[in-house]
Amino acid sequence: MKPTPETVPFVDLTQQHQPIQAEIERAIQTVIERGDFVLGQALGEFENSFAQACGVEFGVGVACGTDAIALALQASGVGPGDEVILPANTFIATLIGVLRAGATPVLVDCDISTALIDLEAVEKAITPKTRVLLPVHLYGQMVSPRRLKELASAHNLICVEDAAQAHLAEREGVRPGGVGLAAAFSFYPSKNLGCFGDGGMVVTGDRELAQKLRSLRNYGAPKKYLHADRGTNSRLDTLQAAILQAKLPYLPDWNLARNTCAKQYDALLQPLGDRGILPIRNLSGSGHVYHLYVIRITKECILNRDTLLEKLGSEGIQTGIHYPLPCHLQPAYQNLGYQAGDFPQAEALCEEILSLPLYPGLSEAQIERVVEAIALAVH
Repeated sequence: MKPTPETVPFVDLTQQHQPIQAEIERAIQTVIERGDFVLGQALGEFENSFAQACGVEFGVGVACGTDAIALALQASGVGPGDEVILPANTFIATLIGVLRAGATPVLVDCDISTALIDLEAVEKAITPKTRVLLPVHLYGQMVSPRRLKELASAHNLICVEDAAQAHLAEREGVRPGGVGLAAAFSFYPSKNLGCFGDGGMVVTGDRELAQKLRSLRNYGAPKKYLHADRGTNSRLDTLQAAILQAKLPYLPDWNLARNTCAKQYDALLQPLGDRGILPIRNLSGSGHVYHLYVIRITKECILNRDTLLEKLGSEGIQTGIHYPLPCHLQPAYQNLGYQAGDFPQAEALCEEILSLPLYPGLSEAQIERVVEAIALAVH
């Protein structure tokens, strides 16, 4: 009887949390002792710390990454009649954030080699109604800040970054938050910096935008019981902020560990290029923080993506697909007027991509095992 192979998990949060468990517990206990569970001291401390780490002045903690996008747009004055350009191959939260703000989403295709938004397609999609460029820094790699700034400036557009997967990523000397008016982050537990539940933040260098965001997240009240804006209830819990503040000092090392793992994957997978196994291209060097390590299983491969996924699973290797269906083909959003074939690169990419195990603490031996299993499957 064949022995059951040891599992290589897709992500293992215990590798992060066990060494700093005492620090996290102290942070939680401090909040309990203060009793300031909503908009408390730890929230303000973390907002300042994370914004500073991003290279901007202000951070506003909200309930989740989806709210971060929606409220950043709303605080920017974006609403009905305004068009927001975003990529078709993103998590659905990006699209939901645009719709929540009341704006009209305009989807565009991606660059299949990097999975990032195609900026030439963006320029062609701009109309007199376009107000916002909403790039997604997908998988931990930023869209070119220089080109984003040039586009926004040339067409008088607001740039709001979806940085949910790009905590402290860097490209061309810029981090998320330093490209446009604001950047939206998620602190979902599996993110590079994750809390113990849902959480999000908008970072910005604009004081007035930050003030507006603080009002919008708190029932539209700039001060208690005075509701000047049509806001909502979307506040990052003080307990979650305390946990994130305890973890933040370790984030640069965790990001470096992810990048190191990715380099090992790159080197080991290189001989499989002629077998149709192609990693998503890194144009950012060490600035890529690899929230996910994604490969493409192209038509040159003897197996399709789903078959390879099954074979790896049978060997105890956990994988993921981010994401299997582009936004314009999701059943709930057929009313947007798009159809199959509208974004061929995004559609092809969604058929090819496979996310491999990657997290701080993943060993060289585990990476070797993953690549060996891929090599055996495709030869």
